[in-house]
Amino acid sequence: MKTPVETIELFLANTTNPDVIESIVDANATYISLNFNNPELQKIMPWAGTHHEGATGFINTFAGVNDFWTIQAFEVQDIFSENEKVAVFGSFTYTSRSLNKQVTSPFSILAKVKEGKIYHFMFMEDTFATAGSFRVTPAGTFQSDPKATEFTL
Repeated sequence: MKTPVETIELFLANTTNPDVIESIVDANATYISLNFNNPELQKIMPWAGTHHEGATGFINTFAGVNDFWTIQAFEVQDIFSENEKVAVFGSFTYTSRSLNKQVTSPFSILAKVKEGKIYHFMFMEDTFATAGSFRVTPAGTFQSDPKATEFTL
């Protein structure tokens, strides 16, 4: 049986292979993509949010990513585990297929693996940057600093 790290490495090397994903993802697995539940972000990236569909959530997420972007690079910089928990840190570079805008983002993953099956997977990235690769008009008007004036991006 593979170690938890080996299981996650196998998944990351086969994100577009449904047969491999189905073989290493528990039927009741939870996949958290970018946030728990953000309807605005789901309009931009429909796979965002929490999925409780086992392998289907993983397959649909990575199919969506590959439909929306061309992947130039996906690099794992660190991966380590403690018992069932696996942490992964790295970066990726994607180009949006709709607008041909390139973005580079850090990412992090917290995964949990038991008996060779992934049962929890949380993928985080710079969603402001990645959603921005689909931006046609300015992002909007913001006021983050309570002592400053608003500004437009």
